Amino acid sequence: MKKLNVKNNEAAIYGVGGLGEIGKNTYGVQFQDEIILIDAGIKFPEDDLLGVDYVIPDYQYLVDNKEKIKALVITHGHEDHIGGVPYLLKTLNVPIYAGPLAMALIKNKLEEHGLLNSAELHEIGEDTVLKFRKTKVTFFRTTHSIPDTLGIAVHTPVGVIVETGDFKFDLTPVTNMPPNLQAMAKLGEEGVLCLMSDSTNAERPVWTKSEKWVANSIERIFDQIEDRIIFATFASNISRIKSACDNALAHGRKIAVFGRSMEAAINNGLELGYLNIPADAFVDSSDLQSLPANKTMILCTGSQGEPMAALSRIANGTHRQIAIQPGDTVIFSSNPIPGNTTSVNAVINKLEEAGANVIHGKVNNIHTSGHGGQEEQKLMLRLMKPKFFMPIHGEYRMLKIHTELAEQCGVPLENSFIMQNGDVLALSKDTARIAGHFQAGDVYIDGNGIGDIGSIVLHDRQLLSEEGIVIVVATINLENEEIQSGPDILSRGFVYMRESGELLDEGRRLVFRTIRKEMHAKKPTEASIRSAIIDDLQEFLFDKTERHPLILPMLIMNNHVAK
Repeated sequence: MKKLNVKNNEAAIYGVGGLGEIGKNTYGVQFQDEIILIDAGIKFPEDDLLGVDYVIPDYQYLVDNKEKIKALVITHGHEDHIGGVPYLLKTLNVPIYAGPLAMALIKNKLEEHGLLNSAELHEIGEDTVLKFRKTKVTFFRTTHSIPDTLGIAVHTPVGVIVETGDFKFDLTPVTNMPPNLQAMAKLGEEGVLCLMSDSTNAERPVWTKSEKWVANSIERIFDQIEDRIIFATFASNISRIKSACDNALAHGRKIAVFGRSMEAAINNGLELGYLNIPADAFVDSSDLQSLPANKTMILCTGSQGEPMAALSRIANGTHRQIAIQPGDTVIFSSNPIPGNTTSVNAVINKLEEAGANVIHGKVNNIHTSGHGGQEEQKLMLRLMKPKFFMPIHGEYRMLKIHTELAEQCGVPLENSFIMQNGDVLALSKDTARIAGHFQAGDVYIDGNGIGDIGSIVLHDRQLLSEEGIVIVVATINLENEEIQSGPDILSRGFVYMRESGELLDEGRRLVFRTIRKEMHAKKPTEASIRSAIIDDLQEFLFDKTERHPLILPMLIMNNHVAK
């Protein structure tokens, strides 16, 4: 194994992403010259990553070892597990194995990126067995907030390594596909060398409520509503969509679908049999006006307050087809993702101001997590009975608590390993040890750009957002040592120019002197003049205002010598 201290008789496991964080789930199980990749997710940016759309892992280690990668196996179809697939495939064209729904979602992504025709795609189920020269991969059914969720067992010559994917033990799922406890117990009886288990809800000492419990709450709410219903949830939560649509049908309501991702989710759910909705139950937006309010339900995206989602545009009054009417009830069937609470609350306030009744929050029992709490995490540990344990998919405190749960369930604390992205755990039949580290940082996706946004760009964006920008414009002839026009100073987001004439005039005089001084220096260049302007003006403006705007000199170099 390149640059890592892993012996020939050891398997290695590592996180390329997903350790010490929520999202970016990308894990590797490696034995000698075979790598099984598990998931390829994205992370949504924190507030300080201004303008960044997504965060993906640094795939350099995988690129360096691309000839060893036998498969990318997918646990389920959420963005933090499949969102990075197009970006990974642009770097490495590896075979992908996924369940029906995850595969449908991946195909949609690859088509958008122009990669569908070149991708090697294989649909799998819980009975699928993938056999390679030295390793084998088997699967077991789990439950989560999306159908077709699979746990993964990688069989290596030194033992079985299990990666749970995201899971909870929902014994009454609305999809009627309960977790396969027998398959999990069988793996545990045969012997699990190391368990890699979802840590998202490790801080919650609970058994997570079943999706059926939410379905019953939705039914009670629908019984009480007499006017139009607007139902907002994650497009990926097919179980929640099913509950909403089943209740709409039971109450004689027609269904109007808004949001591209919601439309895609409905189509996938119908094609794969997870949704059973007759075609005549759906109506177009143009039909809504002719139907009684108590005979309609609008199903839409935007439960996280996303500015361009259907619900946000309805709340803002900018949706072309839907406006809030007195008596409307808006149901938020989700909890805000950390970082989205402010935007969700803003949408709720606007909906209330427009006259809607909004149902949201835990008191209404209209959402449950897709991740198991401590009791389910302990059950997974008891079923698998691993010799070694590596908690995954969680921030540090979650991983730490999960190791404490593992100790309660019979895994010695010294046999649990809290890892960072890029750390490598080497496993023999009887031992486990840290065996090196590879680079596994963050790569930022900004529009079509991959990795071209770095710390310097983010620093500039932070400055722009907090301090504004000052632009200096001048035309210079270096050969004649002349300032032919300017310098002029423009301010955006720093000071109001009409009321800061004296400050800007003084700044112009300073920049004029700086340019003259730099032009008379030995071998002046455009770069040296720009640098001098930034240094002098930065110091001057801070002295006057105690602020540090971004300073952008725009120099027009006219080096024509007049005859």
